[in-house]
Amino acid sequence: MPKLRAMRAGWLLHPFARVLLFTLCLLPLAWLVFGAATGGLGANPAEKLIRSTGDWTLRLLCLTLAITPLRKLLGVPQLARFRRMLGLFTFGYALLHLLCYAGFDMGLDVGAIMLDIARRPFILAGASTFALLLALAITSFQPFLRWLGGRRWQALHRLVYLCAVLALLHFFWMRAGKRDFAEVFVYTTIIAILLMARVMPRWRLAGPGKAPAHML
Repeated sequence: MPKLRAMRAGWLLHPFARVLLFTLCLLPLAWLVFGAATGGLGANPAEKLIRSTGDWTLRLLCLTLAITPLRKLLGVPQLARFRRMLGLFTFGYALLHLLCYAGFDMGLDVGAIMLDIARRPFILAGASTFALLLALAITSFQPFLRWLGGRRWQALHRLVYLCAVLALLHFFWMRAGKRDFAEVFVYTTIIAILLMARVMPRWRLAGPGKAPAHML
């Protein structure tokens, strides 16, 4: 068992591991670009681009949240070195999702976009998610960690769990119009498990009858 753990650590620490993850994260975008160039996005390519970039934002957000539980469960702390890359790719796909919505749906009309945010709750939830992801992406680099200090930086980056809830709410409201809740249930289950994996150890550390100081 120690030998297997050492082998896994070696693979994860290999420079190629980062290259592989980077390539895998780019594949959905490459597929969408190829589909757009070859007419393979169906009858409504604009809607396909908006939906697909949103879906990949949520998937990558789930993967980012899964790093810490998997690191502890599998006993491979080396997984932590991939968290920032996954988080930045999550933000990247969120930015593409926003640009596709702003360009294809709203014609880059800032006034119309602001009005849409004010009028439609699911757009507000999506815009709030993006604002939080932007803050987390900007502060994910070492200079901000040193500037904020470890404790405040960690408190700020716990907002990723709020991002997950808002993103799920955005996804739910979007699918509610078509009464298509199958994927909503899947993502809700995944995010609920990841939230519980984060919260339960803190409850155990706080002791019976005591709530932890920081739930997230």
